[in-house]
Amino acid sequence: MIASNKIRAVVALCLCLTLAACTSKSSPPTVEAATAEPEQQVPAGSLLIKGAGSTFDSIIFKRWFAAYHSSHPDTYIKYSAVGSGEGIRRFIGLNTDAAEKIDFGASDAAMTDAQIAQAGNDVVMVPATAGCVVLAYNLPGFNGELKLSRNAYAGIFLGQIKKWNDPAIAAANPGVKLPNLTITTAVRQDSSGTTYAFTRNLDAISDAWRGQFGYATLINWPGNAMRAKGNEGVAGLIENSAGSIGYVGYEFARRLALDYATLENKDGQYVKASEQSCSAALASAQMPDNLRLFVPDPTGADSYPIATFSWVLLRKSYTDPKTADALKDLFRWSVQDGQRYATELGYVPLPPSVAEKALAVVNSIGGGGT
Repeated sequence: MIASNKIRAVVALCLCLTLAACTSKSSPPTVEAATAEPEQQVPAGSLLIKGAGSTFDSIIFKRWFAAYHSSHPDTYIKYSAVGSGEGIRRFIGLNTDAAEKIDFGASDAAMTDAQIAQAGNDVVMVPATAGCVVLAYNLPGFNGELKLSRNAYAGIFLGQIKKWNDPAIAAANPGVKLPNLTITTAVRQDSSGTTYAFTRNLDAISDAWRGQFGYATLINWPGNAMRAKGNEGVAGLIENSAGSIGYVGYEFARRLALDYATLENKDGQYVKASEQSCSAALASAQMPDNLRLFVPDPTGADSYPIATFSWVLLRKSYTDPKTADALKDLFRWSVQDGQRYATELGYVPLPPSVAEKALAVVNSIGGGGT
């Protein structure tokens, strides 16, 4: 496991995208250069765009917005990684104050019809990136490959499997000595698209889970659960809690060097999250015209079982034509040129057919109230 000071350093970077990154001559531009606090005035003639939502997206957004600002120095972007549910709330404008007003949201759970109606049906959802959710764990002294069957990881998060040497876990790990250690789950306490993606998978693979909980952005987790906000909060709980297991975006687990399990997929194969297995999970998905697609239990021997798209939430029309033009240009760049950053950061580049549909939606955005 990595040292606590490393975790804290990286977590601090992900909590708020206005914090500075470590810099060097070869480093990409920092987000500090691309953002401004709401109470600050951007330079005369410049434009401030504000967004909020998914923590799953925060690492790639950090890179995108810094790179975009580097070539568009008059556009400042502030993004608050507050969770998908909170991002949707602020985007709709429910009980928001002036400081919470945003121009775009981001969520790994596409807005429902009811939420779109709350926003006056003035919504377009743009798939901007994709990735996988992994089950990261902290098992002191265990150095092998931990395999978890569908029944095992569902049983863990149902609170039914309570020890690491439970027969349901041992069965998939023959010849491996598992500790007689109590399992503690690390979960999200905020409304989360990562939770939504994970519980859609649990809903698809477990009758017991489906009957008791279903899928949602916020779950009253059973069993011995620790709760934290954001992917980075859950990652911190795992790193500091022996015997813990929790769900985080693959990009966080990879960046923080957390151990994560190899999971059984729908075809009965044990697959570890990687660029290839996450891409395989989404490769056969046919994105509908409304761009709202979930892949809760992907088929294919090489497919990792927990994969998701993530959406940027935009208005069909903006009152300010400058804001409309800036958002269109930013997210045109993101679904095209910005995809080149996906692999190195632990995300999945959008399939070309999905990127094409996303671009068409971005181009449809109007300005000046038209």
